[in-house]
Amino acid sequence: MANLPVQKNTLYVGGLAEEVNEAILHAAFIPFGDIKDVKTPLDQATQKHRSFGFVTFLEKEDASAAMDNMDGAELYGRVLTVNYALPERIKGWRAGLGRSAQSVWADADTWFERQQQEEEMQRIQAENRAAMQAAEELHRKKMAQDREGEKDEDSEMKDDPMARAEAEVLKQNNSS
Repeated sequence: MANLPVQKNTLYVGGLAEEVNEAILHAAFIPFGDIKDVKTPLDQATQKHRSFGFVTFLEKEDASAAMDNMDGAELYGRVLTVNYALPERIKGWRAGLGRSAQSVWADADTWFERQQQEEEMQRIQAENRAAMQAAEELHRKKMAQDREGEKDEDSEMKDDPMARAEAEVLKQNNSS
């Protein structure tokens, strides 16, 4: 794996218990030095943290001491994973290889939404196709009935001498 630039002041802290908030995380890491910032990103759906956070120290040496002492330590019954955080500009990508550092299921909600939208669109398209086919079939039947009606009129004229006579007079009048 290529050497990645890291933020030597900022630590990634993984494996946080649900009860841990930014204040508790701050309290757990303050013994190692002055802390500039503590963040626990929230899951948009649940509004709870996503089991990890970031602690930024003022001094690199403090961050190093905290990582050495807290990696593998237990907090609220959970074992912590503590590493240097990746810088913002490459967050989400591993070693520039284009593979996401996010877990496979990280975008599951949006994937399911897209799947539902696609299925709904396919259902609507199928309904539209069925409606068009039904309309075309109805049109074909109507046209066939109209043709049948014309044939019936022709056969009625053959059986009715008066109708034949009228048709002949009309023909003669039209041709003159």
